[in-house]
Amino acid sequence: MNESVDQQCTLTSTVADLAGRVPMGLRYITVCGLLAVAHPPAIALAEEPYVGIHVTILDIRNSTGKVACALFESSEGFPKEFVKSATNIGMLEIKDTRARCHFLDIPPGRYALAVIHDENLDGKLATNWLGVPTEGYGFSNDVTATLSAPSFEDARFSYDGQNLDMTISLNY
Repeated sequence: MNESVDQQCTLTSTVADLAGRVPMGLRYITVCGLLAVAHPPAIALAEEPYVGIHVTILDIRNSTGKVACALFESSEGFPKEFVKSATNIGMLEIKDTRARCHFLDIPPGRYALAVIHDENLDGKLATNWLGVPTEGYGFSNDVTATLSAPSFEDARFSYDGQNLDMTISLNY
């Protein structure tokens, strides 16, 4: 039994001697390397963890209401029929006149985005008696509406299945 204790003490002192001889910088690099191998999910989260279309909404005039982002994969219903025709829809809280929507697990293809600032929370773009929008709106490619909403083709963009960061400016 004493031999076992002696062997442990010898092993402990040998490891301590070796550690004392290794420069501090090399020890630091070794420990960091071991942590990186032991905990890869923690390091993976430092990057954008989810592949998809990430949209930053600019020029929101206030933090009242919500922002609705709608992703369309065809011209059917674009851009007015969010609920009926959009492939994906997201309703977002506005924080300090900022919002960002994420569409994840989207297959590669051609899409168009329509965004509204639903200030009165009625689920649609409010307009005046002439049909002119009174709430903010925007489209992919920052296409602007002149006398009517832009076409799907004007707002269309290609998505290759990788991370895509976009910005859309709202018009009021």
